[in-house]
Amino acid sequence: MHGFYKIAAGVPSLKVADVDYNSNQIKQIWSQADLEGLALVGFPELCLSSYSCQDLFHQDILLTKCLDALLELRDLSKDLNSVAVVGLPIRFQDRVYNCAAVVSQGQIQGVVPKTFIPNYREFYEKRWFTSGAEVLSKSLRIEGQDVPFGVDLIFGCGDTFSFGIEICEDLWAVIPPSSYQAINGSHLTVNLSASNEVIGKKEYRKDLVSHQSAKCLGSYLYCSAGAEESTTDLVYNGHVLIAENGRILLDDHLSNSSKDFVSVEVDFDKLKNLRISESSFSDYPRKDFRQITLLKPVILKKKLNRLIDPCPFVPANQDNLFDRCKEIVSLQEHALLKRLIHIGAKALVVGVSGGLDSTLALLIADRTVAKLAATKQGECQVLAVTMPGMGTTRRTKINAKGLCSVLGVECREIDITNACQVHFDDIGHDSNVTDVTFENVQARERTQILMDLANQEGGIVLGTGDLSEIALGWSTYNGDHMSMYSINCGIPKTLIRHMLEWFISDSDTNLANILEDVLKTPVSPELLPINGEGESSQKTEEIIGVYKVHDFYLYHFMRYGASPQRLLFLAESAFDGTYSKQNLKEWLSVFLKRFFQNQFKRNCIPDGPKIGMVALSPRGDWRMVSDVSASLWLTKDLV
Repeated sequence: MHGFYKIAAGVPSLKVADVDYNSNQIKQIWSQADLEGLALVGFPELCLSSYSCQDLFHQDILLTKCLDALLELRDLSKDLNSVAVVGLPIRFQDRVYNCAAVVSQGQIQGVVPKTFIPNYREFYEKRWFTSGAEVLSKSLRIEGQDVPFGVDLIFGCGDTFSFGIEICEDLWAVIPPSSYQAINGSHLTVNLSASNEVIGKKEYRKDLVSHQSAKCLGSYLYCSAGAEESTTDLVYNGHVLIAENGRILLDDHLSNSSKDFVSVEVDFDKLKNLRISESSFSDYPRKDFRQITLLKPVILKKKLNRLIDPCPFVPANQDNLFDRCKEIVSLQEHALLKRLIHIGAKALVVGVSGGLDSTLALLIADRTVAKLAATKQGECQVLAVTMPGMGTTRRTKINAKGLCSVLGVECREIDITNACQVHFDDIGHDSNVTDVTFENVQARERTQILMDLANQEGGIVLGTGDLSEIALGWSTYNGDHMSMYSINCGIPKTLIRHMLEWFISDSDTNLANILEDVLKTPVSPELLPINGEGESSQKTEEIIGVYKVHDFYLYHFMRYGASPQRLLFLAESAFDGTYSKQNLKEWLSVFLKRFFQNQFKRNCIPDGPKIGMVALSPRGDWRMVSDVSASLWLTKDLV
């Protein structure tokens, strides 16, 4: 559903050379797994015979019995909806090949031989097996059926997903077969393996799977032999891995476990979109692969059990999160330092409101100016300006001034109330009418003051707006929308909160106390009159929706080209139990409308550093005309 397909790795209990026993174990696992709505189950290398048969691989009785067992699996598949990939030795033209067979819907769909045959240290497979590297455009005659045979096979389930096959050592090759398979349309690699365990190999194997899935912009299923393989000289541990574009979704050992298979949903729609948007992927020349179309698409369960991260911009691990925050601060400082040195700015003028964004901008400005002085590449001062108006609360004003005091930067307070009233009179606007004009007059007055002060001081205005606001167009055109350098433009609102938490962990008590209160303050532009309790009557998230959800939509819309229906589906999984489907639907409509309507603001935004994988600079990551139609995205069930 919406491109998610559940795939599994099964590790059967085996007996060396006991094909009947091994086959029955595989049947039981496959039948059980099929009940869970799986698309595909991968089994270990040579699982029908076991990997440790050694010179018995030259025995006709073993080879014939394995082929008979494969036919039994073919017959079982008539009653199952999923695809199985099983390992067995196969004789072809007086040679024996280490193979993987694809079985589904009552047919043996194809057989792929192993390409790279290891013959070093504990491996001596060339004693028994021939490399399949030259096996192209061949077929096997199995019980009256011509079965495609070769390393040039890709298996596809309609337009849902397709997969290719590697066998163990193939992954260790300089250029693994899966690289060519991916270029030619395979989204998933199924690796049947019998990789033994030695100290340190698990981590190396995990890195290989992760990196190969990332290089191929695909997914990777790795399934290794279990502990029941012979332990005469080697030890096996049923290591299974499933990766998606560099991310390990599943890492388990099934030997000595109550489980004999494990599964996870893989997002094939995301992978397809990545390949379209990553232009270098299409630059590789294609080869001649035979596309094997399975008879019918697999049947999947509707419920998504995979964890969908509700905060995709934020690392889940706290240690990684603070490391990420430190790295972002370093990127911001580096970008701003380059700009200051290049133009020889004498001042950084920052409008400080006591809110999240301006607080982060001031912290970055202070650190950058200190670094400039330390490197003796110029002289610059920070000029913070707080500009209370019609909706400024006592709380934010105190925090703004307190932040400047603790940091030791110059702070000027310029009340804009009288200037705005004069402007209201000039344009004939009733100041009792608190409409968009009432709000934007204040925002533009503040920007005018900052710009003029920057001219006076020989400096630049440092913009404070963040990526979330830019995406939603939540700014006043030629007001807070404009600056001379936009330091937060690459950081979403949800991540800015965590960056302030990192500053708190690295600050003295006085600064930490102020930052903690800034984090507790409701997000607001404070452009409407305060209420009777002295609080802002204008809370952004009550107007446009929760930023956490908007950031979620932004990430999946920009990064993977998700459709509105898919965005809603993902959000329902990510925020299950937190927000209702109706809320998520309403906020999605807001996100899409505002994103498309406000491109005209983005098309003239100032310079600013790209920080993460999602950015909206019209000179870089996102190019769209201002008058684009949004009708395809604003469907009737959303509006």
